[in-house]
Amino acid sequence: MSQLVRNLLDRPGSANISPFQRITAAAGAQEDRIKALEELPPPRIEDLAEFCAIAREAADRTLGMRPFDVQLTGALALLSGYVAEMATGEGKTLSGAIAAAGYALRGKRVHVISVNDYLARRDAEWMEPLYTALGVTVGWIGQDSTPEERREAYGKDVTYGPVSELGFDVLRDRVATDPADMIVPEPEVALVDEADSVLVDEARVPLVLAGAADTGTGAPETAELVRRLSRGYHYELDDQRRNVHLTAKGTDAVEKALGGINLYESPEVLTQINLALHAHALLVRDVDYLVRDGRIQLVNQSRGRVATLQRWPDGLQAAVEAKEALPATESGEVLDSITIQGLIRRYPTLCGMTGTAVAVEEHFREFYDLKVAVIPPNKACIREDEPDRLYGSAADKEQALVDEIASVHATGRPILVGTLDVSESERLAKELRKEGLECVVLNAKNDAEEAAIISEAGAHGAITVSTQMAGRGTDIRLGDGVAELGGLYVIGSGRHASSRLDDQLRGRAGRQGDPGGSVFLVSLEDDLIQRFAPDEWLPPADHDGRVRHKRAVYVVGHAQRVAEGANMEIHRNTWRYTRLLEHQRDLVLDQRAKVLEGDAASEALERAAPERWAELLETAGEKVLREAARQIVLYHLDRCWTEHLAFMADVREGIHLRALGHRLVPIDEFQREGVEAYKRLMDEVRSRSVETLETMPITADGFDPLDGGLKRPTATWTYLVQDNPFGNALDRMLRRMSGRKGRDDLD
Repeated sequence: MSQLVRNLLDRPGSANISPFQRITAAAGAQEDRIKALEELPPPRIEDLAEFCAIAREAADRTLGMRPFDVQLTGALALLSGYVAEMATGEGKTLSGAIAAAGYALRGKRVHVISVNDYLARRDAEWMEPLYTALGVTVGWIGQDSTPEERREAYGKDVTYGPVSELGFDVLRDRVATDPADMIVPEPEVALVDEADSVLVDEARVPLVLAGAADTGTGAPETAELVRRLSRGYHYELDDQRRNVHLTAKGTDAVEKALGGINLYESPEVLTQINLALHAHALLVRDVDYLVRDGRIQLVNQSRGRVATLQRWPDGLQAAVEAKEALPATESGEVLDSITIQGLIRRYPTLCGMTGTAVAVEEHFREFYDLKVAVIPPNKACIREDEPDRLYGSAADKEQALVDEIASVHATGRPILVGTLDVSESERLAKELRKEGLECVVLNAKNDAEEAAIISEAGAHGAITVSTQMAGRGTDIRLGDGVAELGGLYVIGSGRHASSRLDDQLRGRAGRQGDPGGSVFLVSLEDDLIQRFAPDEWLPPADHDGRVRHKRAVYVVGHAQRVAEGANMEIHRNTWRYTRLLEHQRDLVLDQRAKVLEGDAASEALERAAPERWAELLETAGEKVLREAARQIVLYHLDRCWTEHLAFMADVREGIHLRALGHRLVPIDEFQREGVEAYKRLMDEVRSRSVETLETMPITADGFDPLDGGLKRPTATWTYLVQDNPFGNALDRMLRRMSGRKGRDDLD
């Protein structure tokens, strides 16, 4: 109740920034004195006003950028542990660098966490002269960084990196068998850039490390069978297009095609059909994934970029490969996982910055105990945001979109069109070129060219068609004469599932007091409305295809609010079910550290098998035996944890049915099962380790782990997964029961 009262009294974005503004004013009073110095003195973080004055002068001398007062205020908010909301174009990158340097000067190791490789590298290299002037070292990591490059970057005072790479490095360290192979230092300060994207959007997708097991089992013949099924007759989708299931007719058709088997008495076959159906009906090429260089590449939905080195789990990857007639790659098993929330909460100190923080302050408060400080803009925004234009059909909307682009382009005004996915961006570009309108496309297929494309988006007469990546984190500067034409004109081809993404798209125009404009064209056939407001009454369109009834405006807003609520619940549900596992993993990691870096393995095995230990000590020697003990216990600790994760995944799948039958709360039952399973885990590690010690050949010449059955994965990769992508077991069981009943009735 006290927390509820605090939440009610503490309005979103109401953090008091006046103390920061007073320090900024005091820094301004020292500016002339600092500017007159030939060499800047070492900054003293104890005196924040002097630190800000020196940082401002250092930025001016090294980068040619004099921080505005609001940028210093933002840096001070970050240094106080807030999420600073700063509008697009207000200079968050520089504010973040000043704050990161301040934390480093306090003796703290800082990780500046970004949404992608490009921004991490760009910002680290861009800000490096400033860091150097302040006596701070800086490095960066990306998807292609080698272990040596990562170790070097983590050794700097400030390290920039995408959140996924930081998480995967933590996961890889957790399966290291030699202390020298570990690269991530103890976490101290996390400064999160684009905090809403990282802490909210990315938080719905757990980071998973998998180990190679065998070749995937997606069968081309299964993919072909599913391809012949018809939606609405053989299978149906749920309202949110997250789940798909066979109808009674579909079950009949599949069973007949497979020689008359009973699907629901053949679990393995049913699983393959469900996977193939999911790949066919729910995963769309050039929306959810690309086919490039003969392989599947996933598209990260919250970034609009290719998710390099990531794949789907549970046979779904193989099913998509079969769908696209590609060779099946190796399948794997989950070795470990971590949620973004679990990763971020490792840091004792947390702060962040974004242009759209207030809208998700509930997320920040509930999951990260963070508050938002709204930093006023340096110059007032004069962008003109038009009301949405609504259309009855997708065809009418797309034609209006082309007409609007042609009309505005004729004036020479630059246009940035934000589309919802890769396929839409390419389809629109094709239509524009048919009309003689040349455009540049920016999507996941050419994200390496992002900076070059965005740098020209504000040029006279430019037309840029982009997915939601839209150069986020990159300023679009206006070309000569463009301000007089009204500045950059942003057109959204539809509303996103989150209003923040719409605001981010609008924010590409009107930076630092520049003129600009924006408008969204929305169809009542858009996926957002069909998925999240399927039962709402939709008013008819006028003769020109436009829908002007105020009811339509309500429906669009309602659909977006429902989508935002659904995403909030996914985030909340992910955390509910992983919180226990996160705690258990901490306990396992503590034990693992004692084995990896100490003599816990030797001491445990010597106590458990004293005769065998004495025998091996005499024949193999202490050094060899201790290393063998370490590898034996590490292997079984990791193996048992992998099995524990698999067991808990199965528990979660069936927990709703069990809870339904006994009138239990699913999450409570899940946690009870998890506690009991963990009690057995350590006993199992000990018994397996002793058994291996008793049978494994260990001599003075050493030992071969394979002789003891200690086979580790030959390769690892990362999974990009949505929480519970196939729905829960209760949903599926009820569908199967209803489908079977319908068929029996027909019989």
